[in-house]
Amino acid sequence: MSITVNIYYTGRDGSARKFAEEMVSSGIVSRVRAEEGNERYEYFFPMDDPETVLLIDRWRDEEAVRIHHKSEMMVEIAALRDKYRLHMRIERFTDAVRS
Repeated sequence: MSITVNIYYTGRDGSARKFAEEMVSSGIVSRVRAEEGNERYEYFFPMDDPETVLLIDRWRDEEAVRIHHKSEMMVEIAALRDKYRLHMRIERFTDAVRS
C-alpha cells in the first residue's frame, strides 16, 4: 500500500519558496529521494497562491514513512521550516494494491 502525503507550506514574503530552494540546494531533497521506500518527493508552486509551496511525498508503505520520520533529516527539515517560519497543512492518502 503506497502512502502519499501532500504538505502545503505557507509563509510570507516568499519564504516558502526560499525553503524549497534551500531544501534542494542543501542536498536534503536528494537524500530523501535516496531513502529506501521513497517513490516521489517533489515541490510545486500553486499559480494562485505565491506564498504556498506544495510538497508531494510518496512512500512504498507505512514502515518507510516511519523510518523517514525517525531520521536525522527530519530534524534538519524542522529547523529549516522554523527558519522560514512556515505553517503546514497536511493531507494523507493511501493506495491499496489489489492482486
